[in-house]
Amino acid sequence: MRLDRFLANLPQYNRQQVRLLLAQRRVRVDGQAVDDPRCEVRVFSHVQVDGQVLQTGEPARYLMLHKPAGCVSATRDPEHTTVLDLLPPALREGLHIAGRLDYNTTGLLLLTNDGQWSRRLTQPRTKQPKTYLVHTEDEIGTHYVARFREGFHFAFEDLTTLPAQLDILGPREARLVIVEGRYHQVKRMFGQFDNKVVALHREQMGAIRLDPGLAPGAYRELDATEIASV
Repeated sequence: MRLDRFLANLPQYNRQQVRLLLAQRRVRVDGQAVDDPRCEVRVFSHVQVDGQVLQTGEPARYLMLHKPAGCVSATRDPEHTTVLDLLPPALREGLHIAGRLDYNTTGLLLLTNDGQWSRRLTQPRTKQPKTYLVHTEDEIGTHYVARFREGFHFAFEDLTTLPAQLDILGPREARLVIVEGRYHQVKRMFGQFDNKVVALHREQMGAIRLDPGLAPGAYRELDATEIASV
């Protein structure tokens, strides 16, 4: 919400008073004096006028989790263990998942209470790359590389996937970088060759890499550099 609208919605100020407060730089957002009425006020913003706190601001939380196989990317599920169940109860409130993983897919999962941040990470238009380590049932041919670069037509959605980078690491192992996140996309891409994906592990989203020190099921907070990278 814009700062001028935030202030005008409070019972103690009318629009004229808001303009005066801003012109006199008597408003502080996150410790900084502000005179721009368009300054964004979020649930995380700390807002003061003449030293009086109008909004304390919720703490923003950003977590990295090493998702193990056999749990669902959901905040609650009546039958299965969810990724939130892997966190202490005190940390779970208000968190959502930025980029889900399938039930048996492992690797990097990001959780936050900052919806704007997670949208920047996951919206298709931002084209944030996602890196996966893929193991397949059959051998991966060298001709796969060009096909992944060209894109695959998915008849159900009537669309062609954006170019992807496939690096073959071994007879049945490859590293794949995609900039989309369509339903079962990686499995469907390899399915174009009738080659089944038997293990899938996400290593990276954007500039954020899975911490090699995190065991499956473990988590840590993102550092300032990782948060700012999105």
